[in-house]
Amino acid sequence: MVNYMGSAVVTVRIPEELKREMEKYRGKVNWSAEIREFIAGRIEEERKREAFERLLNLVESLPGVPKGTSKRLVRDDRESH
Repeated sequence: MVNYMGSAVVTVRIPEELKREMEKYRGKVNWSAEIREFIAGRIEEERKREAFERLLNLVESLPGVPKGTSKRLVRDDRESH
């Protein structure tokens, strides 16, 4: 059992038709749990997106390599075998 002590209440307005449809499945679907899981998943998606953006910004800020470096490295590798 989950302890919700210290939890907050969030109110969301939805169309009346949607509310009626939810009522049809009240005994089968735990809407509170579904909504909590959705919100937690969405937050995780945003955290990953932000981490990716930070990584991308870091990579873009790295200095480039001098022109011809790739060719030289490939040539050096081939000649070493």
